[in-house]
Amino acid sequence: MNAEEIEAGRARWQARFDKAAKRESEFRTLSGLEVEPVYGPAGDDPRFGRIGWPGEYPFTRGLHATGYRGKTWTIRQFAGFGNARQTNERYKMILGAGGGGLSVAFDMPTLMGRDSDDPRSLGEVGHCGVAIDSAMDMDLLFDGIPLGDITTSMTISGPAVPIFCMYVVAAERQGVPAGRLNGTLQTDIFKEYIAQKEWLFAPEPHLRLIGDLMEFCAAEIPAYKPLSVSGYHIREAGSTAAQELAFTLADGFGYVELGLSRGLDVDVFAPGLSFFFDAHIDFFEEIAKFRAARRIWARWMRDVYGATTDKAQWLRFHTQTAGVSLTAQQPYNNVVRTAIEALAAVLGGTNSLHTNALDEVLALPTQKAAEIALRTQQVIMEETEVVNVADPLGGSWYVEALTDRIEAEAEAIFAKIRDMGSDGSMTSGILRGIEDGWFMSEIAEAAFDYQRKLEKGEKRIVGVNCHTASAEEPLEILRVSHEVEREQNRVLAERRAARDQAAVDAALAAMVQVARGEGNMIPTMLDAVRAEATLGEICDALRDVWGVYTEPARF
Repeated sequence: MNAEEIEAGRARWQARFDKAAKRESEFRTLSGLEVEPVYGPAGDDPRFGRIGWPGEYPFTRGLHATGYRGKTWTIRQFAGFGNARQTNERYKMILGAGGGGLSVAFDMPTLMGRDSDDPRSLGEVGHCGVAIDSAMDMDLLFDGIPLGDITTSMTISGPAVPIFCMYVVAAERQGVPAGRLNGTLQTDIFKEYIAQKEWLFAPEPHLRLIGDLMEFCAAEIPAYKPLSVSGYHIREAGSTAAQELAFTLADGFGYVELGLSRGLDVDVFAPGLSFFFDAHIDFFEEIAKFRAARRIWARWMRDVYGATTDKAQWLRFHTQTAGVSLTAQQPYNNVVRTAIEALAAVLGGTNSLHTNALDEVLALPTQKAAEIALRTQQVIMEETEVVNVADPLGGSWYVEALTDRIEAEAEAIFAKIRDMGSDGSMTSGILRGIEDGWFMSEIAEAAFDYQRKLEKGEKRIVGVNCHTASAEEPLEILRVSHEVEREQNRVLAERRAARDQAAVDAALAAMVQVARGEGNMIPTMLDAVRAEATLGEICDALRDVWGVYTEPARF
């Protein structure tokens, strides 16, 4: 770009910046030096067309002209353990300590669409998240928390749609109309087949449910984001940064194609898509990954899928620091790792953030560890002054080179995925890659390469394969009592005995009838939830219609 074009862009940015609301602050360094809201080149810069100004296509430097001067990221701590009442107490602690939103962690039976009293749930109830069996559990989970005022993220994919229906019904019981709800549902089934392995059915029925949810939210809950495309679990499974980025955005493109196949307007439904990324320990690579993600998404949405509005081209994302980087050895080192990873997410322009607790590699976080994780974000937000300047590393030779390199690697992966399909679409390529085990093998190879380097000492982890001497004592960790499972099952039995079973049966039958046809599943599923049908009953009824999916054995 020549100097005249760059200055014209600066003028456009300044006009948007002047009109936008800003936080009240001096925006100075700790020593009192006033800083500009953004910095750019003083003359010609041939790279600048790919970098640009904040709030302007290709959004490399962020979605908003003000950066964090307008609004800081949402502190959204991921939490859930035991039963709904116990988790409700933790949520109130998080909100009372300054958290800006909630993120729900579900236990394994819930993630697999099983009730707590299912024989396959034995020993797992409440252990890796909160147990949710029916809408009454959702009522307790958010008791005293106004769902019309708090944004809530729910990390669940296989049974995401019935869990969403329970959330809507809990809001109704609070007197909050569904149209007022704002939050995010993960619902990303592609990444389950690729990495996390928590599905209920074959891909096609899941995609049918996701399409129904997209239609419903576009019409009824416009602020709600029914899809959070997750790269986090792909990275945690062992992928590289470029693989995480490429596989995640490819999944996102698949969901865009799903929306278009339903006849939805891309400018209407695309703003309801959000993303969930990992912030790993390689500081600059992670910043570059986030910047490249925004640029790639905007270009594909505009040039491939025809999005015309800024909001439809925006990549909004939540970040969680890397669980896989935490170590059981010398666990207090995890506080440092988490702070570095959180700072990378912030400098990359994340829209919301969860910071892992130091003991999370050993168990669910204690309240003390959860508070330290929360305070880590608050120290970055309140003390470091990194919120004063938008994309402060923009223009760095290293960061820009890394951003370009990761983008190029991602584009090469997109081409491979599309070539695998039968019709050139991203969806066809993803489904073929799942069927052939291609994604899994790519991730496995990357994970093996990293582990080999770790064992040879080429990669060093403090406390694990270097600097191993320590004066630390064992941590006190949170333990979920088996009484939680017994009590959850007792309450569940009471609820079943007290409900109108005929109403439950009729509602489930109506839902199954729609499932066998082509109508939208959401209204009948909401009716089943209102009748207090359990998660397991809803999912089992659909398993009877659609069957179950078993991943083929591969060697």
